[in-house]
Amino acid sequence: MDITIENILLIGSLLLFISILAGKTSYRFGVPTLLLFLAVGMLAGSEGIGGIYFDEPKIAQFIGIVALNFILFSGGLDTRWKSIQPVLWQGISLSTLGVLITALCIGIFAWQITDFTLMEGLLLGAIISSTDAAAVFSILRSKNLALRSNLRPTLELESGSNDPMAYFLTIAFLSLVMNPEDSVWSIIPIFFLQIIIGTIAGFAFGHISKLVINKIKLGFEGLYPVLVISLMFITFSATDAIGGNGFLAVYLCGVYLGNQNLIHKNTVIRMFDGLAWLMQIVLFLTLGLLVFPSQVVPVIGIGMAIAAVLIFVARPIAVFLSLIFFKMKLKRRLYISWVGLRGAVPIVFATYPLIAGIEKANLIFNIVFFVSLTSVLIQGSSLAAVAHWFRVSLPSSEKKLSPVDKILMDESKSHLQEIEIPKGSIAIGKRIVDLKIPSGAIIAMITRNNNFITPKGDTVVEENDILLILTEDRSNFLQIKEYLE
Repeated sequence: MDITIENILLIGSLLLFISILAGKTSYRFGVPTLLLFLAVGMLAGSEGIGGIYFDEPKIAQFIGIVALNFILFSGGLDTRWKSIQPVLWQGISLSTLGVLITALCIGIFAWQITDFTLMEGLLLGAIISSTDAAAVFSILRSKNLALRSNLRPTLELESGSNDPMAYFLTIAFLSLVMNPEDSVWSIIPIFFLQIIIGTIAGFAFGHISKLVINKIKLGFEGLYPVLVISLMFITFSATDAIGGNGFLAVYLCGVYLGNQNLIHKNTVIRMFDGLAWLMQIVLFLTLGLLVFPSQVVPVIGIGMAIAAVLIFVARPIAVFLSLIFFKMKLKRRLYISWVGLRGAVPIVFATYPLIAGIEKANLIFNIVFFVSLTSVLIQGSSLAAVAHWFRVSLPSSEKKLSPVDKILMDESKSHLQEIEIPKGSIAIGKRIVDLKIPSGAIIAMITRNNNFITPKGDTVVEENDILLILTEDRSNFLQIKEYLE
């Protein structure tokens, strides 16, 4: 079956519906949800029961880039600065040095056991060098894993921030494969330039986005998520246009905004949580459609060897060397080594050699597909069991919910108190979004002249207003009262 304008909506909606149903029941059998999405795409493809012919790497790459923007930005919104601050340098080390070491280990191994040149081997290593944010975020959340110490923030920070490094290495080694006369050393200045520009642009666009969101008056709450989507894509494309790493900028912009007071922030977070899931499903479905299973079968032997080295050798070496300067128990290092899931991101990166038209592009794509499939199946389905074996898991009842988790769960606050705004208060004339209210508290209602007002982010506080404060921590009341009075 060919995809046409007339049937694309019907096919797409049916595949989406089937994927959601498959994902709902997948964990009864211990299978990661994302693997089911991929399987649905393969079954619907040209060699599956659906018979849909799809051989468009450029379209798949475009869908992948769009989806990764949503996934990384949503992951950034969910990242709390207080949670990642203690593990910031560990995460940075894993997402840079760890990715480089993984790429080198796999690249040299592939060079030794195949007829790849060294640069072709390193290109393969670069493509599968990063853990997949979509896989890690979704599996950790859906399995509701409660991990000891700072393991979860470390894993989520690494998976959310290491795609830019893998992307750079992929583009750099692809360029060296296509231009053998160029020196390896020529890519080093480009790397630092991309990272520096990407970092500065991420925080700069984050600050600008905050001002735009809070200052603009759209009139309709539903337009704010649309505004944020436009700002997200502006961040990516503008950063890429000036020579920076767009994926890094998008993630950092999300982190910045996730830790600021924004108008209709809860609405934005809920919307992006749903969009991130939609993008994950669409991405895995598309990649499932793109692959031809008959072309994957011949590379199973090489794929199994590379997957084994990646999981049991390259990833542990990368983790241990990246964390050598940090204090951490052996079992926690081992668990971080195990949570090195590969997923859709390496498959998206594998489309770059296809589009460039290099000689071994199809072979690289099929190997990457098999390795990613193996990683999600083996590592993704065993995260809870391995956490239990290494004794790094906690009972679900002891899991601390992040502020975003509480927003998504609509968790009610447990303490309530009224605070009256006196004459001369710092809050008078300010909008609620501009008040420095602790993240664990909300202003639920305002009483003004015997009238009740449902506050919004742009509601201006007036003298003698009575604010009804809901909070999860009673100690917040004293802090808020001192600030407002």
